[in-house]
Amino acid sequence: MKYFLGIDLGTSAVKCILVDEQGSVTGVHSEEYPLYQPFPGWAEQNPEDWWQQSALAIRKLLDQCGLDGAQVAGVGLSGQMHGSVFLDEHLNVVRPALLWCDQRTGAQCEWIENTIGRQRLGELTGNKALTGFTAPKAVWLKQHEPDNFAKTRHMMLPKDYVRLQLTGGFGMDVADASGTLLLNVETRRWSQEVVEALGLPMEWLPPLFESNEAAGHITPAAAAATGLAEGISVVAGGGDQACGAVGVGVVKKGVASVALGTSGVVFVHDESYQVDPECRLHSFCHGVPGKWHRMGVMLAAGGSFQWWKNQFGYEELQQAARDGRDVYEYLTALAETAPIGSEGLLFMPYLTGERTPHPDPKARGGFIGLNMRHTKAHLTRAVLEGITFGLRDSFELMKQSSVEITELRVNGGGAKSVFWRQMIADIFGCPVVTVNSTDGPAYGAAVMAASGVLQRDITQLCEEWIAVEDRTEPKPENRDRYEEYYRIFRSLYPTLKDTLHQLSDLVM
Repeated sequence: MKYFLGIDLGTSAVKCILVDEQGSVTGVHSEEYPLYQPFPGWAEQNPEDWWQQSALAIRKLLDQCGLDGAQVAGVGLSGQMHGSVFLDEHLNVVRPALLWCDQRTGAQCEWIENTIGRQRLGELTGNKALTGFTAPKAVWLKQHEPDNFAKTRHMMLPKDYVRLQLTGGFGMDVADASGTLLLNVETRRWSQEVVEALGLPMEWLPPLFESNEAAGHITPAAAAATGLAEGISVVAGGGDQACGAVGVGVVKKGVASVALGTSGVVFVHDESYQVDPECRLHSFCHGVPGKWHRMGVMLAAGGSFQWWKNQFGYEELQQAARDGRDVYEYLTALAETAPIGSEGLLFMPYLTGERTPHPDPKARGGFIGLNMRHTKAHLTRAVLEGITFGLRDSFELMKQSSVEITELRVNGGGAKSVFWRQMIADIFGCPVVTVNSTDGPAYGAAVMAASGVLQRDITQLCEEWIAVEDRTEPKPENRDRYEEYYRIFRSLYPTLKDTLHQLSDLVM
C-alpha cells in the first residue's frame, strides 16, 4: 500500500495527514508554533519554527500510524499564502516573515498602484495591490529595512521554505505565486514588467510549477529529520485556498466553497481566466493544472469567533474542559437560543482590517444596535451572523459576474456546526454540502501528491475520493428574515468608514 503525505502550514499550526491509495485518511497530526505581533497590525513568524514543527509532526504522524517512512510515495505541501520569507546568500533567514494578515504595507500598496497604474496592474496580475500580498512586503523591506533588503538573495512563500528544507531546492507553484502580485496570472509566468517596475531582482524569484509537478526529492538531511525515506518525490502543492478547494472537490464549474478557518474564503472554479473589472475578487491560478479560480477573502472569519471565545467564553471553556468536548459546540448551542437577527444586533467582523469587498487595513469591528435586552446568546449569534453576512458579500460579487453556483461546499472548523451550516444556506440562499474529506488543505495537498506520483488527473481523483455526505437546503422563511438584516449590514461599513479610520489612526 502506498501512502501520500499532505503538509498544511497554517497560521497557528502545521497539520500533516497521511492518505492511502483509495483516498482514505490513515492519520492526522498537528504541531503549533507562535505568532508575533510587535506592533498593532503587524504579524510575523520565524520560518525556522515552521520547519522544526513540520519535521516533528511528520515523525509523530509516522509513529502514530505505525508506518515506515519508505511507505510514503509522495509529499504535497499547502500553506498560508502571501507571507514573505527573505533569505541571504547562505540561505539564512534575513528577518522574521511578514504574514498574510500583516497590515503594515498600506503606503506601499498605494505606491505600487501609482507606479504601475491600477488598471495595468489588474491586467497583468488579475488583482489590485493589497496589504496581505507579498510584493508590498518586499517594497516595505526595501524602504524601511534597506540593510536587510541588501542582504536578501531569495524570496519565497511559507510552505516553500519548508520544501527548501525537505528537498534543498527552490520552487513555487503558480497557484500560490498568484498571491504575490508578481505573477502574470493569465500566462502563469512571472511578470517581468511588474517585478522591474517595483525595483525587485528577478533572480530572487524561484522556478514555477503546476501543483502536481515534482519540485524536488527528500534529501538525506531531511530524511534524518523527518523519518521519511531519501528520494521521495515532493510535488509543488499550492496555497491553502487552492489546496482546500481541491480537498473538497471544487474542481469543476458550478461548485463553490466556503472555507471557515481563521480567515474566511468564498472560492469558485474557473475553466478560463476571468477577472473582476474592479478587482474586488481575486483572480488566481487554480491547483488544477491549466485552470483558474476567483475568490473573496474575509480576514477574520473564524478568527472573529475565536476572539469572542477567548475573551468572553470563559464559562464555555471550563465546561468543555470538564466534558472533554469542543468549546465551539457550547457557543453555537448558545447562539441557537437567540432569534434570527439577534433582536436588532449586528456585528462588523473587521477585527484585522478587511479585503473583500472592502480592501481596507483600517477597517475595524464592532457591535451595532446593542440594548439592555441583549444577552451573551444574542452577541454570540450576532458574531456568527456578521461573519456570514461578510462572506455573502463575496458570493454576491461572484453572482454579479454571471457565475452559476449550484452548491457550496463548506470546510474548516465552522463546517462541523449544523447550526452554522443552516445559517450559511439561509443567508446565501444556496444549498450547503459537506463532504467526506474534512482535512481541507492538507487533504488537497495529499491529492496533489498522489496525482503527481500516480500520474492521475486531479479532477478524476477528486471524483473518485470525495463524496457528498450531508446537504442543507435554505429555508425560505429564514432567508426572508435574514435579507432584512443583510441589507442593513451592507450599509454599515460605508457609513462608518471615516470613523473607523479615525479610531485606527489614534493607535497606529
